[in-house]
Amino acid sequence: MYDGTGELPIDPDNATPDAPAAVRRPVTRNRRWDVALVIAAGGALGGAARYGLNQLWPTHPGAFPWATFTENVLGCLLIGALMVYLLEVIAPHRYARPFLAIGILGGFTTFSAYAADTAGLLRESQAPIALMYFFGTLSVALLATWTGLTLARSAAAVTHPRTRRSTP
Repeated sequence: MYDGTGELPIDPDNATPDAPAAVRRPVTRNRRWDVALVIAAGGALGGAARYGLNQLWPTHPGAFPWATFTENVLGCLLIGALMVYLLEVIAPHRYARPFLAIGILGGFTTFSAYAADTAGLLRESQAPIALMYFFGTLSVALLATWTGLTLARSAAAVTHPRTRRSTP
């Protein structure tokens, strides 16, 4: 949770032994398995949503892969907004970030398909579409992440005035 000091919050999931006692947790043997299972459950949901979108909006050979583009851009928008709430606004349960960010949104976004789609377009001699897709996805995904961060910070400043901070 953002404490207003101007410093980014310490990640309690990756706290080092020299971190303040407030963020250190004892490491147990089962800790990794429970988080891995939470990520897997989220990934199954995100992957199912991605599969559904690809079934509704199939890409034909040589055509711009709109479904993959939409999945990646929407996922980046949502991850930007989600991280504001999980790191600056609320004190989430320790499974929130692994389940929502890594699991669901990681399963929904598909940058490996982005690379495969680009390579496929190049193999099909569709270099202009491939380059537009390659650079367009990167640019729009970064803009979507920034937009998600900005919108969530604006909304958080209205609903949680103590979390107000300047956007870099």
